[in-house]
Amino acid sequence: MTRICHIEIDDTGLPPPTAEIEQERKVAIFDLLEDNSFALPEKNGIVPQGPFRLALSIREGRLVFDLGAEDGQKVAEFHLSLGPFRQVVKDYFQICKSYFDAVKRLPPAQIEAIDMARRGIHNEGARVLQERLEGKAALDIDTSRRLFTLICVLHFGG
Repeated sequence: MTRICHIEIDDTGLPPPTAEIEQERKVAIFDLLEDNSFALPEKNGIVPQGPFRLALSIREGRLVFDLGAEDGQKVAEFHLSLGPFRQVVKDYFQICKSYFDAVKRLPPAQIEAIDMARRGIHNEGARVLQERLEGKAALDIDTSRRLFTLICVLHFGG
């Protein structure tokens, strides 16, 4: 019961994503719903029970996690500053661009090196997310990685 069962990305007011960004979003959501670990801590003597519905958005320059129970009843909402994510998201987009360019023209060994760097930056973003959610939610590294991908999608438009 400690999982996300539904995810919604509120991209209202953001420019339409590129085909690559839209594909990243679809894959991240699919993978996230297939396998994730997400729990909320005790609050006022009550531990919110999942599975959870997550609406992810950027409002007033902040990343918003709006969580509801499976029946739609609101469970929690928290807002995170985007500041700690800005550099790692920028680095991630730059390395992804390099990777997509490399796939078209470089030998496999060089592509693999760029891909390893890309995964390293992605892991850093996931670590930052886990730190920012400390005390608000508990999630495993794979869930954090997939959520970081969705944060990047929102940043792309924001």
